[in-house]
Amino acid sequence: MQVFCFLGVYMGGLFTRLSHHTVLPMEVTRIKRKLKPRERLFCSYYACTGDAEASAMKAGYKRNCRLAGGRLLCDEAVLDEIAQQLSLRRAMLPQLAATGYQRLAFGGISDALRLLFTESPTPEQLEKMDLFMISEIKRNKDGMLEIKFFDRLKALEKLGSKAENTTGVAGLMDAIGKGAQTAGGGNDD
Repeated sequence: MQVFCFLGVYMGGLFTRLSHHTVLPMEVTRIKRKLKPRERLFCSYYACTGDAEASAMKAGYKRNCRLAGGRLLCDEAVLDEIAQQLSLRRAMLPQLAATGYQRLAFGGISDALRLLFTESPTPEQLEKMDLFMISEIKRNKDGMLEIKFFDRLKALEKLGSKAENTTGVAGLMDAIGKGAQTAGGGNDD
C-alpha cells in the first residue's frame, strides 16, 4: 500500500518531504503486535459468547466493561485473534458437539444434588459447580427447588447416530441453511 504525504512529516516521520515540490512515497507495513494475556482471554470469551461486555468482565477488566469490550473490538490484533479462534471453533464443532453429548450421557450429578440441598448458594459456589446436565431449575410456590436434567438416553442416541452418520453437524447445518433458503424464497441454482 502506498500513501503519499503532501504535508511533510506524517505519523512520526514515516513520510518526509525531499524538497518544496517533491514528495517521497513510502510503503506502510502493519506491525502485528502480541496480545496481552488479558486481551487473549477476552478473545476466547468473545469467540464463545459474542458478548463484548460479559467477555471483558470475565477477562478481568474492572472498570466500565462495556467500554473496554467496545475498545477491544476496535483493535485489529484483537479482531484477528477472534477470527482465528472462531475459525478454529468452526473446524472443531463436530468434536465439540460429540463432547457435549458425552458429558450429557455420562456426566455426574453430584453438583446438582449439592445445589438442591444448599439453602442459598453464593455466586462463588455456583461458579464452581458443574451444572451442565441441568436443563431447568425453578422454585415452586412452596419454596422447593425443582431441577430437571437433560435426557441421557437421547444423548446416547445422538452419539450413536453421529457414529453412523459421517456428515455430522456440517450436514445438519447445510440442511438448516437449505431449509431457510427455501422458506425465504431464495434460489441459488
